[in-house]
Parts: sequence; structure tokens; C-alpha cells
Amino acid sequence: MSNSGGSLGKYSLTKERMAFLAFCALTLVAVPLLNGLVPAGSVLHVPDYLLTLFGKFLCFAMVALAMDLVWGFAGILSLGHGVFFATGGYCMGMYLMRAIGTDGVYRSELPDFMVFLDWKELPWYWYGFDNFWFAAAMALLVPGLIAFAFGYFAFRSRIKGVYFSIITQAMTYAAMLLFFRNDTGFGGNNGLTDFKRILGASLHDPSTKRILYLASALGLILVFLLCRFIVSSKLGRVLKAVRDAEARVMFSGYNPNHFKLFAWTVSAVICGIAGALYVPQVGIINPGEMQPANSIEMAVWVAVGGRGHLVGAILGAFVVNGAKSWFTVAFPDLWLYFLGFLFIGVTLFLPDGLIGFGRTAREMSKRVLERAGRRVKETKLRLTGSPMEDQS
Repeated sequence: MSNSGGSLGKYSLTKERMAFLAFCALTLVAVPLLNGLVPAGSVLHVPDYLLTLFGKFLCFAMVALAMDLVWGFAGILSLGHGVFFATGGYCMGMYLMRAIGTDGVYRSELPDFMVFLDWKELPWYWYGFDNFWFAAAMALLVPGLIAFAFGYFAFRSRIKGVYFSIITQAMTYAAMLLFFRNDTGFGGNNGLTDFKRILGASLHDPSTKRILYLASALGLILVFLLCRFIVSSKLGRVLKAVRDAEARVMFSGYNPNHFKLFAWTVSAVICGIAGALYVPQVGIINPGEMQPANSIEMAVWVAVGGRGHLVGAILGAFVVNGAKSWFTVAFPDLWLYFLGFLFIGVTLFLPDGLIGFGRTAREMSKRVLERAGRRVKETKLRLTGSPMEDQS
């Protein structure tokens, strides 16, 4: 039995590696080449809008990996990851607003929304965001520091389970209300938009879009490798133990809070990276990204793809967002119902998510074959006479 299990595990790992290499080749090579080299009239051409759409999905897949790290492996269900995604996005959005210079509507050094609101000078927390690398560093640090401070007090207070989920939802809701205010200096309801260039390159240039897409693809691959390294290390085994039996981990001499805080903070930083890559591709960041429904949807990506499977999280983000994009065009009035049925169907019939479809199908086939075998055997016994009838 052990040999069989080992062979099966080795086979699964090989399949995963092959899938990873195929994914790298598709995202890093095939899609950019089909966009840049294949003529627009060809059926193989990937138009710019699809390139941007794929770039968004890659960012969402990064968020799904972050969610899976804390929920699938550490057992912490967060319903507030939208705030980390949005703060990373706002940091990059602030740089993009400063990069506009005097090309805005009001021809002012201040961002247009500040001129409109009669602001006279730049707020202190906008200083430094005229530098790309400062903004990129803030896109990592701000979500990380927020998560560290929040997680430190939450885990220290032994808040967990549904109570932790509720409090994270309250956090993102409070942040959304704060950012909706005009006097906070983040554009209020409209957020930050009308971006024009990044590092001197026009955001409307097709080559810039390809570079942003490639940065997103490379970011997803690096984040996957990082998460893979964490969950396959001793740290990952402790995280799983915290998820399955936190009290036993504590009795074994470990402090579960330290491990949960680490995974929680790393997860927030990953979301910040995803938000920073997302904003220049979609051209806007506003408080709507912090609405509680967005954070719930992030958990749905992981649940549909397969909780506790990094590949499943990526798959779930692509399938749900791909279905959402297609349904909103094909069935604009019914797309929410289709998505609801997709989520309910996967939850009821695929407990391991889409990534577990093969195993679930094999188990169902095995049960069907066993049932058919028993019926054939019973039929033969009825035709030839049962042992009990012979004895009588």
C-alpha cells in the first residue's frame, strides 16, 4: 500500500510540474506573441482588450493564492482581503496620479480631484509618491503593516473562526467608508483615475500593456513559487497543524499566533502586489474595491477551485472570473444566477473543488462499477439458485 501511495504521490507531483511549465509557457510566451506578432485579422490574434482582461485575471489569481495560504493552509477565513488589495492599488494609483504632472484637466501640479475640491497643497502622505519605486515599496509595506497590526491584536485576543471572519469584514467595510470621504484625500467616491503614463511610457501604448501583462504573469509565477515553498516546508506543516488542531500545536510547544501572524501578513503583502499590478491595467482604483462583496468573492474563488490546493486557487480565480466575464455579456440579466449555480454545484458535488474533479469522478466511477458488479452477481445467484435455497 505504501509503495502504491508513493508512486501515486510522485505521479501527482510530476503532473503538477508539467501543468506549471505549460502555464508558464502559455502566459509568458504564447499570449504576448499572439498579441504582438500575429496580425489583427487572424483568428489566433489576441486583441489588446483580452490581454488586459488576462492581466486582471492574473492579478486575481495572486489574490486567490493569498487567500488559500491563510484559509486553505492556516484555517483563517478572511472576509476582508479586499482592503489589502485596494491599499496596494491606491499606492500605485497615487504614483500614477503624480505621474500625470500638469497634463490634467486643470493643468495643475495637484491631482485634478484636489483642485476640484479646492485643496491648496499636497497632503503630507502624498509626498514621495512621485517616485515609482517609493510607491512600489509602499504597495508592499502599507498592506503588510495594516495586516500585521490587525493580526497581532486579533490573534493575541484569541479571535478565530466565524468571529475573525466577521471582524475582517467589519475592517474592510470601515476602510471603504473612510475612503469614500472626500476629505481623506483619496478621491472620494470617484477614486483615482485618468492615468496617463507609468515610468514615462503611455498606458495606452500596446507595448506598455504587454509589459504590464508580463509583469502580472511573472508576479503570479513568483508568488506561486513562494507559497509552494512555504506550504511544503516545516512552516507549512505547522500551519496545517494549526488549522487542524491548534490546541495540540500549543501543547507541543509552538505558539500558533506567530505562525498565523506570519501567514496573514505574507498574504496581505501578496494582495498589495496584486492591487499594484491591477490598477495600471484597469485605469482606476476607487473604494468599491473594498466593498465586502469583493472580499467574499475572493473566498469563493478558492472554494470553487479547491481549498488547500495552490493550483486549485489559481484555477478557481480564472474559472469564476472567466465565467463572470462571459455570462455578463451573453446573459446580462441572468449572470448572477449562473454564478450562484456554479458555486452551489461545486460545493455540493465537488467537495475538493474543481481541482478534485478527477478524483471525485474516479471515486464515483468506482462506486458505480462496484454497484453494477454486485447486481450482476445477484442476478447470477437468482438464475443458478442461491446457496441458502440449495441447503433447504
